[in-house]
Amino acid sequence: MHAQLLTTNAELEAAAKVLLQLRPQYDLESIMAQIHKQQALGYLLAGVTEHQHMLCVAGFVVSEKLAWGKHIYVDDLVTCEAHRSKGAGSLLIQWLKQYGKEIGCGQLHLDSGVQRFSAHRFYLREGFDITSHHFATADL
Repeated sequence: MHAQLLTTNAELEAAAKVLLQLRPQYDLESIMAQIHKQQALGYLLAGVTEHQHMLCVAGFVVSEKLAWGKHIYVDDLVTCEAHRSKGAGSLLIQWLKQYGKEIGCGQLHLDSGVQRFSAHRFYLREGFDITSHHFATADL
């Protein structure tokens, strides 16, 4: 298995197909359009591949905030259902941590839906702490 930034159209399309497992409200065309739109704002994708198959994908941004300093925020993290529990997710988290260190980040953050218990167990195993509650309103 190998983790890396994804940059080519072929890599992005392979990543999009995995992201659809987390974001089923999109189809391939609309998720690709959204990825390109977000890339213009700094969104990056990293993935784990093995034998030219995309196993795991993380969409993230590098940002800076008063509370966290320079950090990576993971918007999307999904391992292809057929490849879960084989180490791809752990490899990608380790890659994100190393990439963050290399570019001067001090922290790695993400949110996870309250119902995603298996994801929470995974993040806790990977050294994450539950540090806050995330509040949102869609009534704008």
